[in-house]
Amino acid sequence: MTRVLIVDDQALFREGLSAVLVAKGVDVVGEASNGEEAVQLAERLAPDVVLMDLRMPVLDGVAATRRIQSLAKPPRVVALTTFDDDASVFDALRAGAIGYLLKDAPSAKLVEAIELAARGQSLLEPAIAARVVGEFARIAPAGPRNVAADHGLSEREISVLRALARGAANKEIASELRIAEGTVKNHVTNILAKLRVTDRTQAALKARDLGLT
Repeated sequence: MTRVLIVDDQALFREGLSAVLVAKGVDVVGEASNGEEAVQLAERLAPDVVLMDLRMPVLDGVAATRRIQSLAKPPRVVALTTFDDDASVFDALRAGAIGYLLKDAPSAKLVEAIELAARGQSLLEPAIAARVVGEFARIAPAGPRNVAADHGLSEREISVLRALARGAANKEIASELRIAEGTVKNHVTNILAKLRVTDRTQAALKARDLGLT
């Protein structure tokens, strides 16, 4: 059962969300009302996933996400907020959030995001994903860089990274490249290590930054 920490400054929202998740079979291990509490509880309770509001007193969600990523065993962070402006989206993802959902998302979508995050995979709202792709396409370098030479990636790993950056799941990548799904998982593990990132979302952002999309 996935262990979740809920972080939001509105007590009523936390209580309602906790009840919904528990009913869906999610283990809610704690609640925090601000980013400072979130960092402390993330270290003490070691949840699998943190659902992080972004705008809170004491310490905001972006700063809290960044500090959580520096823990010895950081949990995955999914931003759950009412704000969908570009600054909020990009700041949260750059801080290390693996997913980004709005608070009006259906409960089934939220549970899916939690389960994916626990496995190191990301889920972004379609409109947000499109904006992320557009932004990184805009700032991508004019000419392709020698990714293999710079990061030690094999040609197969570059192919997997390109597919990953498009949002393809392991099963889709395996079918596209005609390799076993287990082989894809091994490639993804190697890619994360070589790019020095912690999850698929950060790898996808890195791929776009390198001009691979």
